[in-house]
Amino acid sequence: MSLPHTDSASAARSAAPHDTPSTTPPGTGVASDELFQVETHGIDPIPDHERHGSARDVFWLWFGSNLSFTFVINGTLAVMFGLSFGAAIAVVVITGFSFFAVGALGLAGVRTGTATLVISRAAFGVHGNFPAGLLNWVVGIGYTILNTVVGTFALEGLFAELGWVGGDLARVVALAITLSLTFAVAMWGHATVQAAERWMAYVLGIGFGLLILFVVPGLRTGDAPETSNTFHAISLAVLVLVAGPISYLPMPSDYTRYLPRDTSLRSITLWGAAGGMLSSVLLGVLGVAAATQADMTDPVAGVADLVPGWFEAPFLLLVVGGSITNSILTLYSSSLNLQVLGIPWSRAKGILVSTAFILVGSLWALFNGNFTDNLTSFLSVLVVVFAPWGGVFIADTLMRRCRYDADGLHDMRGGAYWYTRGFHPAGMIALGAGIAFAALTAESALWTGALVETFDGDFTLLGAVVSGLAYWALARREPQFAKH
Repeated sequence: MSLPHTDSASAARSAAPHDTPSTTPPGTGVASDELFQVETHGIDPIPDHERHGSARDVFWLWFGSNLSFTFVINGTLAVMFGLSFGAAIAVVVITGFSFFAVGALGLAGVRTGTATLVISRAAFGVHGNFPAGLLNWVVGIGYTILNTVVGTFALEGLFAELGWVGGDLARVVALAITLSLTFAVAMWGHATVQAAERWMAYVLGIGFGLLILFVVPGLRTGDAPETSNTFHAISLAVLVLVAGPISYLPMPSDYTRYLPRDTSLRSITLWGAAGGMLSSVLLGVLGVAAATQADMTDPVAGVADLVPGWFEAPFLLLVVGGSITNSILTLYSSSLNLQVLGIPWSRAKGILVSTAFILVGSLWALFNGNFTDNLTSFLSVLVVVFAPWGGVFIADTLMRRCRYDADGLHDMRGGAYWYTRGFHPAGMIALGAGIAFAALTAESALWTGALVETFDGDFTLLGAVVSGLAYWALARREPQFAKH
Protein backbone atom coordinates (compact mmCIF):
# COMPACT_ATOMS: atom_id res chain seq x y z
CA MET A 1 0.00 0.00 0.00
CA SER A 2 1.33 3.42 -0.92
CA LEU A 3 2.02 5.93 1.79
CA PRO A 4 -0.52 8.76 2.31
CA HIS A 5 0.54 12.06 0.77
CA THR A 6 2.20 14.49 3.13
CA ASP A 7 4.66 17.20 2.31
CA SER A 8 7.80 17.78 4.35
CA ALA A 9 6.48 20.96 5.94
CA SER A 10 3.32 19.24 7.13
CA ALA A 11 5.30 16.30 8.47
CA ALA A 12 7.59 18.62 10.39
CA ARG A 13 4.64 20.43 11.92
CA SER A 14 3.06 17.10 12.87
CA ALA A 15 6.20 16.04 14.70
CA ALA A 16 5.95 18.63 17.46
CA PRO A 17 3.28 20.47 19.43
CA HIS A 18 1.98 23.59 17.72
CA ASP A 19 1.87 26.38 20.26
CA THR A 20 0.17 29.19 18.41
CA PRO A 21 -2.90 28.09 16.48
CA SER A 22 -3.75 30.73 13.93
CA THR A 23 -6.96 29.57 12.34
CA THR A 24 -10.45 30.00 13.74
CA PRO A 25 -13.32 28.36 11.88
CA PRO A 26 -16.11 30.70 10.73
CA GLY A 27 -19.15 30.99 12.92
CA THR A 28 -17.29 30.91 16.22
CA GLY A 29 -16.73 33.76 18.58
CA VAL A 30 -14.03 34.81 20.96
CA ALA A 31 -15.23 34.96 24.53
CA SER A 32 -13.93 34.12 27.96
CA ASP A 33 -15.20 31.01 29.74
CA GLU A 34 -17.65 32.54 32.22
CA LEU A 35 -20.19 31.02 34.59
CA PHE A 36 -23.84 31.46 33.48
CA GLN A 37 -22.84 33.07 30.20
CA VAL A 38 -23.38 31.33 26.88
CA GLU A 39 -20.00 30.04 25.68
CA THR A 40 -19.29 31.11 22.11
CA HIS A 41 -16.22 28.95 21.53
CA GLY A 42 -16.87 25.73 19.69
CA ILE A 43 -14.23 23.49 18.17
CA ASP A 44 -11.96 26.45 17.40
CA PRO A 45 -8.65 26.26 19.35
CA ILE A 46 -8.81 27.89 22.79
CA PRO A 47 -6.15 30.65 22.98
CA ASP A 48 -3.55 30.38 25.74
CA HIS A 49 -4.71 33.61 27.41
CA GLU A 50 -8.18 32.07 27.95
CA ARG A 51 -6.87 28.85 29.48
CA HIS A 52 -7.51 28.29 33.17
CA GLY A 53 -8.15 25.67 35.84
CA SER A 54 -6.21 22.60 36.96
CA ALA A 55 -6.29 18.84 36.54
CA ARG A 56 -8.32 18.56 39.75
CA ASP A 57 -11.26 20.01 37.81
CA VAL A 58 -11.25 16.81 35.76
CA PHE A 59 -11.83 14.77 38.93
CA TRP A 60 -15.05 16.59 39.74
CA LEU A 61 -16.22 16.43 36.15
CA TRP A 62 -15.95 12.64 35.90
CA PHE A 63 -16.94 11.98 39.50
CA GLY A 64 -20.10 14.09 39.27
CA SER A 65 -21.17 12.96 35.81
CA ASN A 66 -20.93 9.28 36.79
CA LEU A 67 -23.09 9.61 39.90
CA SER A 68 -25.81 8.27 37.66
CA PHE A 69 -28.34 5.56 38.42
CA THR A 70 -27.36 3.95 35.13
CA PHE A 71 -24.30 2.49 36.87
CA VAL A 72 -26.57 1.01 39.55
CA ILE A 73 -28.63 -0.60 36.80
CA ASN A 74 -25.45 -1.99 35.24
CA GLY A 75 -24.49 -3.57 38.56
CA THR A 76 -27.90 -5.24 38.84
CA LEU A 77 -27.57 -6.58 35.29
CA ALA A 78 -24.31 -8.33 36.24
CA VAL A 79 -26.26 -10.38 38.80
CA MET A 80 -29.23 -10.87 36.45
CA PHE A 81 -26.85 -12.38 33.89
CA GLY A 82 -26.15 -15.09 36.46
CA LEU A 83 -22.95 -13.96 38.18
CA SER A 84 -22.41 -14.66 41.87
CA PHE A 85 -22.02 -11.73 44.22
CA GLY A 86 -18.22 -12.06 44.29
CA ALA A 87 -17.87 -12.41 40.53
CA ALA A 88 -20.17 -9.44 39.90
CA ILE A 89 -18.17 -7.25 42.30
CA ALA A 90 -14.93 -8.29 40.60
CA VAL A 91 -16.30 -7.33 37.19
CA VAL A 92 -17.50 -3.96 38.51
CA VAL A 93 -14.07 -3.13 39.95
CA ILE A 94 -12.01 -4.38 37.01
CA THR A 95 -14.07 -2.54 34.40
CA GLY A 96 -13.74 0.63 36.47
CA PHE A 97 -10.03 0.76 35.55
CA SER A 98 -11.06 1.62 31.99
CA PHE A 99 -11.44 5.21 33.20
CA PHE A 100 -7.64 5.44 33.08
CA ALA A 101 -7.98 5.50 29.27
CA VAL A 102 -10.62 8.21 29.53
CA GLY A 103 -8.39 10.31 31.76
CA ALA A 104 -5.28 9.88 29.60
CA LEU A 105 -7.04 10.92 26.39
CA GLY A 106 -7.63 14.37 27.87
CA LEU A 107 -4.00 15.40 27.27
CA ALA A 108 -4.61 15.91 23.55
CA GLY A 109 -7.15 18.59 24.41
CA VAL A 110 -4.60 20.43 26.52
CA ARG A 111 -2.03 20.41 23.73
CA THR A 112 -4.38 21.38 20.88
CA GLY A 113 -7.10 23.36 22.63
CA THR A 114 -9.82 21.60 20.65
CA ALA A 115 -12.36 18.78 20.90
CA THR A 116 -11.62 15.04 20.79
CA LEU A 117 -13.39 14.42 17.49
CA VAL A 118 -11.34 17.15 15.85
CA ILE A 119 -8.14 15.50 17.10
CA SER A 120 -9.24 12.13 15.71
CA ARG A 121 -8.90 13.63 12.21
CA ALA A 122 -5.22 12.80 12.64
CA ALA A 123 -6.08 9.09 12.70
CA PHE A 124 -8.77 8.96 10.03
CA GLY A 125 -8.17 12.02 7.84
CA VAL A 126 -10.21 15.21 7.75
CA HIS A 127 -12.91 13.53 5.62
CA GLY A 128 -12.45 9.99 6.89
CA ASN A 129 -13.28 11.28 10.36
CA PHE A 130 -16.82 12.18 9.26
CA PRO A 131 -18.42 8.73 9.91
CA ALA A 132 -16.99 8.67 13.46
CA GLY A 133 -18.34 12.17 14.11
CA LEU A 134 -21.79 11.23 12.83
CA LEU A 135 -21.91 7.95 14.75
CA ASN A 136 -20.75 9.63 17.93
CA TRP A 137 -23.45 12.26 17.60
CA VAL A 138 -26.07 9.51 17.19
CA VAL A 139 -24.71 7.53 20.14
CA GLY A 140 -24.47 10.68 22.29
CA ILE A 141 -28.10 11.48 21.54
CA GLY A 142 -29.05 7.89 22.37
CA TYR A 143 -27.18 7.92 25.68
CA THR A 144 -28.79 11.23 26.64
CA ILE A 145 -32.21 9.77 25.84
CA LEU A 146 -31.54 6.79 28.11
CA ASN A 147 -30.49 8.99 31.01
CA THR A 148 -33.39 11.37 30.43
CA VAL A 149 -35.84 8.47 30.49
CA VAL A 150 -34.41 7.19 33.79
CA GLY A 151 -34.73 10.67 35.32
CA THR A 152 -38.25 11.10 33.97
CA PHE A 153 -39.46 7.83 35.46
CA ALA A 154 -37.93 8.79 38.81
CA LEU A 155 -39.48 12.27 38.80
CA GLU A 156 -42.84 10.77 37.88
CA GLY A 157 -42.44 8.46 40.86
CA LEU A 158 -41.67 11.47 43.05
CA PHE A 159 -44.88 13.14 41.88
CA ALA A 160 -46.77 10.00 42.97
CA GLU A 161 -45.02 10.10 46.38
CA LEU A 162 -46.27 13.67 46.76
CA GLY A 163 -49.82 12.66 45.87
CA TRP A 164 -50.09 13.45 42.16
CA VAL A 165 -50.74 10.39 40.01
CA GLY A 166 -51.26 12.20 36.75
CA GLY A 167 -50.74 9.42 34.23
CA ASP A 168 -49.37 10.51 30.86
CA LEU A 169 -49.55 14.19 31.82
CA ALA A 170 -47.33 13.65 34.85
CA ARG A 171 -44.85 11.77 32.70
CA VAL A 172 -44.72 14.54 30.12
CA VAL A 173 -44.24 17.18 32.84
CA ALA A 174 -41.45 15.11 34.39
CA LEU A 175 -39.77 14.86 31.00
CA ALA A 176 -40.06 18.61 30.43
CA ILE A 177 -38.42 19.39 33.79
CA THR A 178 -35.61 16.84 33.41
CA LEU A 179 -34.73 17.84 29.86
CA SER A 180 -35.01 21.59 30.53
CA LEU A 181 -32.47 21.44 33.36
CA THR A 182 -30.07 19.46 31.18
CA PHE A 183 -30.54 21.88 28.29
CA ALA A 184 -29.96 25.00 30.40
CA VAL A 185 -26.58 23.92 31.77
CA ALA A 186 -25.35 22.56 28.43
CA MET A 187 -26.43 25.75 26.65
CA TRP A 188 -24.44 27.97 29.03
CA GLY A 189 -21.39 25.92 28.17
CA HIS A 190 -18.04 24.77 29.52
CA ALA A 191 -17.65 26.90 32.67
CA THR A 192 -21.22 26.23 33.81
CA VAL A 193 -20.92 22.53 32.99
CA GLN A 194 -17.77 22.28 35.13
CA ALA A 195 -19.36 24.17 38.02
CA ALA A 196 -22.62 22.22 37.87
CA GLU A 197 -20.81 18.89 37.90
CA ARG A 198 -18.81 19.95 40.96
CA TRP A 199 -21.82 21.27 42.88
CA MET A 200 -23.94 18.27 42.00
CA ALA A 201 -21.07 15.96 42.97
CA TYR A 202 -21.23 17.30 46.53
CA VAL A 203 -24.98 16.79 46.82
CA LEU A 204 -25.23 13.51 44.94
CA GLY A 205 -22.12 12.14 46.66
CA ILE A 206 -23.71 12.59 50.08
CA GLY A 207 -27.05 11.23 48.89
CA PHE A 208 -25.66 8.14 47.21
CA GLY A 209 -23.38 7.63 50.22
CA LEU A 210 -26.47 7.36 52.43
CA LEU A 211 -28.09 5.05 49.90
CA ILE A 212 -25.07 2.76 50.03
CA LEU A 213 -25.30 2.68 53.83
CA PHE A 214 -28.95 1.66 53.61
CA VAL A 215 -28.60 -1.02 50.92
CA VAL A 216 -25.17 -2.65 51.06
CA PRO A 217 -25.28 -3.90 54.71
CA GLY A 218 -28.47 -5.84 53.91
CA LEU A 219 -27.04 -7.85 51.00
CA ARG A 220 -27.94 -11.54 51.10
CA THR A 221 -25.52 -13.51 48.99
CA GLY A 222 -27.26 -16.74 49.97
CA ASP A 223 -30.51 -15.49 48.44
CA ALA A 224 -28.93 -14.31 45.21
CA PRO A 225 -30.21 -15.76 41.91
CA GLU A 226 -28.79 -19.11 40.83
CA THR A 227 -25.26 -18.38 39.69
CA SER A 228 -23.58 -19.30 36.45
CA ASN A 229 -20.04 -17.91 36.50
CA THR A 230 -19.37 -19.04 32.96
CA PHE A 231 -17.22 -17.10 30.59
CA HIS A 232 -20.37 -16.33 28.62
CA ALA A 233 -22.07 -14.65 31.61
CA ILE A 234 -18.88 -12.81 32.58
CA SER A 235 -18.39 -11.50 29.04
CA LEU A 236 -21.93 -10.10 28.94
CA ALA A 237 -21.45 -8.37 32.30
CA VAL A 238 -18.11 -6.88 31.23
CA LEU A 239 -19.70 -5.62 28.02
CA VAL A 240 -22.48 -3.78 29.83
CA LEU A 241 -20.25 -2.36 32.58
CA VAL A 242 -17.51 -1.11 30.27
CA ALA A 243 -19.96 0.51 27.83
CA GLY A 244 -20.14 3.63 30.01
CA PRO A 245 -16.40 4.40 29.98
CA ILE A 246 -16.18 3.51 26.29
CA SER A 247 -18.95 5.97 25.49
CA TYR A 248 -16.71 8.72 26.92
CA LEU A 249 -13.71 8.00 24.69
CA PRO A 250 -14.76 10.61 22.09
CA MET A 251 -15.22 13.27 24.80
CA PRO A 252 -12.23 13.83 27.18
CA SER A 253 -10.61 16.69 25.26
CA ASP A 254 -13.94 18.53 25.10
CA TYR A 255 -13.44 19.22 28.81
CA THR A 256 -9.66 19.63 29.01
CA ARG A 257 -9.21 22.05 26.12
CA TYR A 258 -9.42 25.05 28.47
CA LEU A 259 -6.70 23.76 30.81
CA PRO A 260 -3.25 25.47 30.69
CA ARG A 261 -0.94 23.97 28.09
CA ASP A 262 1.61 22.82 30.69
CA THR A 263 -0.89 20.60 32.56
CA SER A 264 0.77 17.20 32.87
CA LEU A 265 -0.40 13.90 31.44
CA ARG A 266 0.12 12.21 34.79
CA SER A 267 -2.14 14.61 36.68
CA ILE A 268 -4.91 14.54 34.06
CA THR A 269 -4.83 10.75 33.88
CA LEU A 270 -4.86 10.18 37.64
CA TRP A 271 -7.48 12.79 38.52
CA GLY A 272 -9.76 11.77 35.65
CA ALA A 273 -9.45 8.05 36.38
CA ALA A 274 -9.99 8.59 40.12
CA GLY A 275 -13.18 10.56 39.56
CA GLY A 276 -14.78 8.21 37.06
CA MET A 277 -13.70 5.02 38.76
CA LEU A 278 -14.75 6.08 42.27
CA SER A 279 -18.34 6.92 41.40
CA SER A 280 -18.92 4.15 38.84
CA VAL A 281 -17.51 1.39 41.07
CA LEU A 282 -19.39 2.50 44.18
CA LEU A 283 -22.70 2.66 42.32
CA GLY A 284 -22.00 -0.62 40.54
CA VAL A 285 -21.43 -2.30 43.92
CA LEU A 286 -24.67 -0.73 45.13
CA GLY A 287 -26.50 -2.28 42.17
CA VAL A 288 -24.99 -5.71 42.82
CA ALA A 289 -25.98 -5.55 46.51
CA ALA A 290 -29.53 -4.45 45.64
CA ALA A 291 -29.93 -7.33 43.17
CA THR A 292 -29.35 -9.85 45.98
CA GLN A 293 -32.24 -8.41 47.99
CA ALA A 294 -35.02 -7.30 45.67
CA ASP A 295 -36.70 -7.84 42.33
CA MET A 296 -34.78 -5.51 40.02
CA THR A 297 -36.98 -5.88 36.94
CA ASP A 298 -37.79 -2.24 37.67
CA PRO A 299 -34.48 -1.05 39.16
CA VAL A 300 -35.78 2.25 40.55
CA ALA A 301 -38.73 0.58 42.29
CA GLY A 302 -36.49 -2.28 43.45
CA VAL A 303 -34.00 0.00 45.20
CA ALA A 304 -36.79 2.21 46.57
CA ASP A 305 -38.15 -0.85 48.41
CA LEU A 306 -34.83 -1.20 50.25
CA VAL A 307 -34.66 2.25 51.84
CA PRO A 308 -36.56 3.73 54.80
CA GLY A 309 -39.88 5.38 53.96
CA TRP A 310 -38.58 8.85 54.72
CA PHE A 311 -35.73 8.40 52.23
CA GLU A 312 -37.84 7.35 49.24
CA ALA A 313 -38.41 10.92 48.03
CA PRO A 314 -34.71 11.93 48.42
CA PHE A 315 -33.75 8.70 46.63
CA LEU A 316 -35.92 9.58 43.64
CA LEU A 317 -34.35 13.04 43.57
CA LEU A 318 -30.93 11.36 43.49
CA VAL A 319 -31.96 9.41 40.41
CA VAL A 320 -33.21 12.57 38.72
CA GLY A 321 -30.06 14.51 39.61
CA GLY A 322 -27.77 11.72 38.44
CA SER A 323 -29.51 11.43 35.10
CA ILE A 324 -29.14 15.17 34.55
CA THR A 325 -25.43 15.34 35.45
CA ASN A 326 -24.67 12.52 33.02
CA SER A 327 -26.86 13.94 30.26
CA ILE A 328 -25.23 17.37 30.50
CA LEU A 329 -21.90 15.98 29.26
CA THR A 330 -23.34 14.06 26.33
CA LEU A 331 -25.57 16.95 25.25
CA TYR A 332 -22.73 19.47 25.47
CA SER A 333 -20.42 17.27 23.40
CA SER A 334 -23.14 16.68 20.81
CA SER A 335 -23.09 20.36 19.88
CA LEU A 336 -19.34 20.18 19.25
CA ASN A 337 -19.82 17.03 17.18
CA LEU A 338 -22.16 18.84 14.80
CA GLN A 339 -19.42 21.39 14.15
CA VAL A 340 -16.95 18.54 13.58
CA LEU A 341 -19.28 17.33 10.81
CA GLY A 342 -18.76 20.67 9.09
CA ILE A 343 -22.24 22.02 9.80
CA PRO A 344 -21.81 25.82 10.02
CA TRP A 345 -23.82 26.26 13.20
CA SER A 346 -22.80 27.86 16.45
CA ARG A 347 -22.43 25.62 19.48
CA ALA A 348 -25.66 27.08 20.89
CA LYS A 349 -27.66 26.23 17.77
CA GLY A 350 -26.21 22.73 17.87
CA ILE A 351 -27.54 22.36 21.43
CA LEU A 352 -31.02 23.34 20.27
CA VAL A 353 -31.02 20.84 17.40
CA SER A 354 -29.66 18.01 19.56
CA THR A 355 -32.23 18.73 22.27
CA ALA A 356 -35.05 18.48 19.73
CA PHE A 357 -33.89 15.00 18.72
CA ILE A 358 -33.56 13.98 22.38
CA LEU A 359 -37.11 15.17 23.08
CA VAL A 360 -38.56 13.09 20.26
CA GLY A 361 -36.50 10.03 21.20
CA SER A 362 -37.42 10.32 24.88
CA LEU A 363 -41.12 10.52 24.12
CA TRP A 364 -40.86 7.35 22.04
CA ALA A 365 -38.86 5.52 24.73
CA LEU A 366 -41.26 6.58 27.48
CA PHE A 367 -44.39 5.38 25.75
CA ASN A 368 -43.14 2.44 23.67
CA GLY A 369 -41.16 -0.74 24.30
CA ASN A 370 -39.30 -2.27 27.23
CA PHE A 371 -36.72 0.04 28.78
CA THR A 372 -34.31 -2.65 29.98
CA ASP A 373 -34.26 -4.34 26.56
CA ASN A 374 -33.71 -0.98 24.88
CA LEU A 375 -30.85 -0.23 27.27
CA THR A 376 -28.98 -3.49 26.73
CA SER A 377 -29.48 -3.34 22.95
CA PHE A 378 -28.18 0.20 22.79
CA LEU A 379 -25.14 -0.55 24.94
CA SER A 380 -24.21 -3.54 22.77
CA VAL A 381 -24.36 -1.46 19.58
CA LEU A 382 -22.36 1.31 21.26
CA VAL A 383 -19.49 -1.05 22.07
CA VAL A 384 -19.47 -2.56 18.57
CA VAL A 385 -18.83 0.90 17.11
CA PHE A 386 -16.75 2.71 19.70
CA ALA A 387 -14.49 -0.02 21.02
CA PRO A 388 -12.84 -0.28 17.55
CA TRP A 389 -12.89 3.52 17.14
CA GLY A 390 -11.20 3.85 20.52
CA GLY A 391 -8.60 1.24 19.53
CA VAL A 392 -7.53 3.25 16.48
CA PHE A 393 -7.60 6.59 18.28
CA ILE A 394 -5.60 5.35 21.28
CA ALA A 395 -3.05 3.66 19.00
CA ASP A 396 -2.66 6.89 16.99
CA THR A 397 -2.26 8.94 20.16
CA LEU A 398 0.44 6.60 21.50
CA MET A 399 2.29 6.46 18.19
CA ARG A 400 2.34 10.26 17.94
CA ARG A 401 3.12 10.68 21.64
CA CYS A 402 0.24 13.13 21.61
CA ARG A 403 1.97 15.53 19.18
CA TYR A 404 -0.32 17.24 16.68
CA ASP A 405 -0.31 20.02 14.12
CA ALA A 406 -3.13 22.12 15.58
CA ASP A 407 -3.59 24.11 12.37
CA GLY A 408 -3.69 20.93 10.30
CA LEU A 409 -6.54 19.55 12.42
CA HIS A 410 -8.73 22.43 11.21
CA ASP A 411 -7.51 22.50 7.60
CA MET A 412 -10.29 20.89 5.55
CA ARG A 413 -8.58 21.39 2.18
CA GLY A 414 -5.08 20.07 2.77
CA GLY A 415 -2.48 20.10 5.51
CA ALA A 416 -0.88 17.44 7.64
CA TYR A 417 -4.00 15.26 7.87
CA TRP A 418 -5.20 15.41 4.29
CA TYR A 419 -3.54 12.07 3.44
CA THR A 420 -5.32 10.64 0.36
CA ARG A 421 -8.11 13.04 -0.65
CA GLY A 422 -8.90 13.62 3.00
CA PHE A 423 -8.92 9.95 4.00
CA HIS A 424 -6.27 8.07 5.96
CA PRO A 425 -6.32 4.54 4.50
CA ALA A 426 -4.67 2.97 7.55
CA GLY A 427 -7.24 4.43 9.92
CA MET A 428 -10.23 3.52 7.77
CA ILE A 429 -9.09 -0.05 7.12
CA ALA A 430 -8.24 -0.65 10.79
CA LEU A 431 -11.59 0.74 11.94
CA GLY A 432 -13.45 -1.46 9.46
CA ALA A 433 -11.54 -4.54 10.60
CA GLY A 434 -12.30 -3.80 14.26
CA ILE A 435 -16.01 -3.19 13.67
CA ALA A 436 -16.30 -6.36 11.57
CA PHE A 437 -14.68 -8.43 14.33
CA ALA A 438 -16.85 -6.81 17.02
CA ALA A 439 -20.05 -7.38 15.03
CA LEU A 440 -19.19 -11.04 14.41
CA THR A 441 -18.56 -11.64 18.13
CA ALA A 442 -21.41 -9.54 19.56
CA GLU A 443 -24.39 -11.01 21.37
CA SER A 444 -27.28 -8.60 21.79
CA ALA A 445 -31.05 -8.36 21.59
CA LEU A 446 -30.63 -7.07 18.03
CA TRP A 447 -28.40 -9.80 16.62
CA THR A 448 -25.99 -12.58 17.50
CA GLY A 449 -22.66 -12.61 15.69
CA ALA A 450 -21.63 -15.65 13.69
CA LEU A 451 -18.64 -16.32 15.97
CA VAL A 452 -20.42 -16.08 19.34
CA GLU A 453 -21.24 -19.78 19.49
CA THR A 454 -17.73 -20.70 18.35
CA PHE A 455 -16.08 -18.61 21.07
CA ASP A 456 -18.81 -19.32 23.68
CA GLY A 457 -18.97 -15.67 24.69
CA ASP A 458 -19.15 -12.05 23.64
CA PHE A 459 -15.75 -10.81 22.44
CA THR A 460 -16.97 -7.41 21.25
CA LEU A 461 -14.39 -5.54 23.32
CA LEU A 462 -11.55 -7.23 21.47
CA GLY A 463 -12.60 -5.17 18.47
CA ALA A 464 -10.49 -2.41 20.07
CA VAL A 465 -7.43 -4.66 20.14
CA VAL A 466 -7.98 -5.77 16.55
CA SER A 467 -8.37 -2.21 15.25
CA GLY A 468 -5.46 -0.87 17.31
CA LEU A 469 -3.03 -3.56 16.17
CA ALA A 470 -4.20 -3.25 12.57
CA TYR A 471 -3.61 0.50 12.67
CA TRP A 472 -0.12 0.05 14.10
CA ALA A 473 0.77 -2.51 11.45
CA LEU A 474 -0.53 -0.36 8.59
CA ALA A 475 0.67 3.07 9.72
CA ARG A 476 3.90 2.53 11.66
CA ARG A 477 6.16 3.17 8.66
CA GLU A 478 4.43 6.40 7.62
CA PRO A 479 6.57 9.58 7.88
CA GLN A 480 4.69 11.14 10.79
CA PHE A 481 5.30 8.02 12.90
CA ALA A 482 8.77 7.16 11.65
CA LYS A 483 10.05 10.42 13.17
CA HIS A 484 8.92 9.30 16.61
